[in-house]
Amino acid sequence: MANRQKVSSGTSWEALAGYSRAIRAGQWVHVSGTTATDEMGQVVGVDNPYEQTIYIIQKIEKALNQLGASLKDVVRTRIYIVNDEQWEPIARAHGEIFADIRPANTLIAIRGIIGEGYLVEIEADALIGDNE
Repeated sequence: MANRQKVSSGTSWEALAGYSRAIRAGQWVHVSGTTATDEMGQVVGVDNPYEQTIYIIQKIEKALNQLGASLKDVVRTRIYIVNDEQWEPIARAHGEIFADIRPANTLIAIRGIIGEGYLVEIEADALIGDNE
């Protein structure tokens, strides 16, 4: 595990649940489920799935950058939503950012996301150097 790099968000949840914000193992970077929470612990884009999605992808990009990757390296995203009727603005936001990258993607409607006000949670996997 000497080649494993980790990024932390600094929240108490990471230690409690035993996870990292993002982890790089070799050329792979895996970003944990990401919600629209700002540095103060507040939900960004309350009642706005498009705004939450944009904010989440920007947070994912920051985690990727900290580990030497970029959005261009993303090969897979998984999107979890709590209201299947809001899929279109979420998909549109994802499509605007990943228009030319086009990672494999899964969009799943679920019963809920832990925490009040969250409409969207996204995970991402990236393979560094494979973004041709």
